[in-house]
This record gives sequence, structure tokens and C-alpha cells, in this order.
Amino acid sequence: MGPLATTLLIIAIVVVVVVIVLFILGKKAQKKQAEQQEMMEANKQTISMLIIDKKRMKMKDSGLPQMVIDQTPKLMRGTKLPIVKAKVGPQIMSLVSDEKIFESIPVKKEVKAIVSGIYIIGVKGLHGKTEARPEKKKGFLKRLSDKIQEKGGAKPLK
Repeated sequence: MGPLATTLLIIAIVVVVVVIVLFILGKKAQKKQAEQQEMMEANKQTISMLIIDKKRMKMKDSGLPQMVIDQTPKLMRGTKLPIVKAKVGPQIMSLVSDEKIFESIPVKKEVKAIVSGIYIIGVKGLHGKTEARPEKKKGFLKRLSDKIQEKGGAKPLK
């Protein structure tokens, strides 16, 4: 066996070991996420709140309690989270929203939100009219591809 074959064999073994380790870590993370989801479902409650503001902010700038910031992993502290400032009863709170429902939360409206701790899981009753969001501008490449399709006789994609 030549040196090239030996090197390729060692690289193949290392790749197989890395794939197996990632598979095992993925399974553990999936179990942990399922447990956390169960706990959130068990602790959820419906609260009426007035949404004051919503933004994507870094955790340290969000106004969340210091205890929450200390408990998060160091790598997560720099990422931007969907933060919602809401008036719940007489006090104003900063809450973390689920990524899926963040865009549907209306600003300066009263809603009934499903909350688990400081995490907004869902929004139920939307009071008042919700304003239609303006369409995003198309990027240069999207506009260019639409023009090319129109010239070719095809309908533009939406």
C-alpha cells in the first residue's frame, strides 16, 4: 500500500468518526429540545397585553432580566433575538417572541398572547384592524430575472 492510499484511508476513517459523533450529538439535542417543548406546553398561559414595540435586538441590549442573560450560553448572547416590549397589567415587560409569530404581532394593539415564562409562543385574539404590511422591494437580481422572463413570454414568479 502506497502513501497516498494510507492517507486516503486515514482521512476516510476520520470523516466517518466525525459523522458518527455529529449524529449522536444531534440525537441528544433533539431529545433536549423535545423536553423543553413539553415543559413550555405545560407552563403556558394566556395573557392580555398591549404591544408597545417589537425589534430584533442583541440580548444584552434587550432589557431582559440580568439572570436570564447570565444563564444563556456566551455564543448566544451576541445573536439578535425577536424582542417584544409589552404592557402586561400595570407593568411594562420585555419578552422574547417565537421566530414564527414575530411578524404577525401587531404594534400598538392589544392582543391575547400565549406566554410561557418570558417567551411568547403564540398570539390569539387580535383586537382592532391589523395594518397590511407594505411589500418588500425586489432586489436587483429578482427584477432582472422578472424582465428576462417577461421578454421570453413566461409569467413572472411572485
